[in-house]
Amino acid sequence: MRDVQLDRVAEQYGVATSYEDWRGRRVPVGPDTIRHVLAALGADPDAPPPAARLLPPAVVTREGKAPGLVLPEGAHATVEASDGSLSALGPDLPLGVHTLRVTAGGAEHTAPLLVVPDRIEPSALRGDRRLWGVMAQLYSVRSRASWGTGDLRDLSELVDWCARDLGADFTLINPVHATEPVPPLHASPYLPVSRRFASPLYIRVEDIPEYTRLDPAQREGIQRLARPLRERGRTADLLDRDAVWAAKRAALEILFRVPRPPGREAALHAYLERQGQPLVEFATWSALAEEYGTDYRTWPARLRDVGADAVGREALRRWPEVEFHRWIQWILDEQLAQAQATAEAGGMGVGVVHDLAIGVQAGGADAWMFGDALVQGLHVGAPPDEFNRKGQDWGQPPWHPHRLAELGYGPLRQVFGQAMRHAGGVRVDHVMGLFRLWCVPEGAPPDQGTYLRFDHEGTVGTLALAAHRADAVVVGEDLGTVEPWVRDHLSDRGLLGTSVLWFEQERDGTPRAPDRWRSDCLATVATHDLPPVASLLSTEHVELRDRLGLLGRPVDEERAEAEARVANWCRLLTELGLLDEEVDPVADPAAVVAALHAYLGRTPARMIGVALTDVVGERRMQNQPGTGTEYPNWRIPLTNGEGEPVLVDELFADPRMVARVRRTLGPVGEGGGRTL
Repeated sequence: MRDVQLDRVAEQYGVATSYEDWRGRRVPVGPDTIRHVLAALGADPDAPPPAARLLPPAVVTREGKAPGLVLPEGAHATVEASDGSLSALGPDLPLGVHTLRVTAGGAEHTAPLLVVPDRIEPSALRGDRRLWGVMAQLYSVRSRASWGTGDLRDLSELVDWCARDLGADFTLINPVHATEPVPPLHASPYLPVSRRFASPLYIRVEDIPEYTRLDPAQREGIQRLARPLRERGRTADLLDRDAVWAAKRAALEILFRVPRPPGREAALHAYLERQGQPLVEFATWSALAEEYGTDYRTWPARLRDVGADAVGREALRRWPEVEFHRWIQWILDEQLAQAQATAEAGGMGVGVVHDLAIGVQAGGADAWMFGDALVQGLHVGAPPDEFNRKGQDWGQPPWHPHRLAELGYGPLRQVFGQAMRHAGGVRVDHVMGLFRLWCVPEGAPPDQGTYLRFDHEGTVGTLALAAHRADAVVVGEDLGTVEPWVRDHLSDRGLLGTSVLWFEQERDGTPRAPDRWRSDCLATVATHDLPPVASLLSTEHVELRDRLGLLGRPVDEERAEAEARVANWCRLLTELGLLDEEVDPVADPAAVVAALHAYLGRTPARMIGVALTDVVGERRMQNQPGTGTEYPNWRIPLTNGEGEPVLVDELFADPRMVARVRRTLGPVGEGGGRTL
């Protein structure tokens, strides 16, 4: 029998008491889970629900529409803008964040007021243009000059080639969020310490202007650090982030001490002033983490609160280290800006599209900086589905819905603003998290969680406001368990979804005809969590999952289903005239890759993404879901079908590889930027 009181409190706090699973069945949530989630939110599950407030934590209104507020008779409302000016509450308020002041019954009540665009219309997508681009895991895309992992100079060279030689409109890369300041560095770009700042692993040391001011002995010292990493980078060996960071850290410390010319010093101070207190806090966390570890929850108690006086004293005591970490972010900002400028100069309609991870480490910099805006004791994950029957626990704390709203979605605005600062677009991983998140009590199995709901007008509105200001394309990764109305809402707001070829099938399992795809999406053959095409065609991915113990049924059954799926797609490609019926998919994967992308070209999708791994014939997965140390996730360098390393500068110069690239792109490459 349900606890009615518990259910009422849960509803008040947006905690689901039941949910619909991937089969469409209604699943009740256990009372222990509900109580744990409520307690983590600071709610007493046995107390009466809190009384309704005159104003919600934040008021969100769409452009040209008055807020949906019902105020008491005689109440007086005014809007205070950021410059202190006052205006009446109405439909003509400018976009941005204001303060709503309501006087009723002799008392004044205030709440953040967000005025957001009703719909974003980025210039790159106007006129029904179709865009296409290359998708790459930047850390895996190395060159002869990079220090063992791909960096921002490699990105600049990649986007320049994609723009000028291939005619691409964008290059989509993995998240470049901040990593730990001391080893071991977490390999996954989707589990950073901060989404507000970037990882110095991606710095090209020699591109820092002060490098030219070093004396010959200092330059030689830095090159001695780089040489063994470059040698390893010309092999197919797994990536070693710890070794790369140790060398770059030593080089950056040398360069930090080089006197800067007046113009450079002024540029640095302008950047530091723009970034303000958040950068000071991030740099302070980084300095403290070097002594106390990268999980602030294990630090001395006096240092766990970002606003504590003890933290300020420690920051002053360590100010040279704090300044060093602030300087690193300036260097990153410059090199990120250069990559986007290169894309635009090459003629890309969008340029770099940055990926935004769904969350951060529970003890990392963002968790420390944003404090109670994140909920400790809960982990974000995913409910059981067809591919992960036990559910998933990603180990990341969720936003606190009420606290985030009380802050006027300020932390979220910081994160979105950083993602779009030097980009033409952003891909939002697990965009459904702006509506609700599957939350698992810490220590519980992943399937023993429930959904925590957010005011999507606030979260999506904040994203739309950031995109409007940046004139950026937004792609939401909306794969998996999604409430049907969510995709409609995102489309209505001008945000694209994600459609993956292998998942586009009818109810009977047959491949979906290209004209039955949705248009408001980024269409791709696969994702970084799926095997490259060459592996799928040969069923190597089945053998891998069998070796790792990830199959829930006999390997022969799994292989037969995989082969049937490939056969169905090849049959459709042949019927559409995109693949010669004589082609053996296993012997000639490049022909199938080309046909699959030609198929995408026949869909109405607004954007088409081509994975660099498929272009060069890579067979290894970047990430095998469901594994940790069992598989080298996120440590696979870019290689060809024979397992030989593919370096970005050699890729451009190899006529055979260039011919393969053009064959793979086919009509997609010819149709970039065309009108649908």
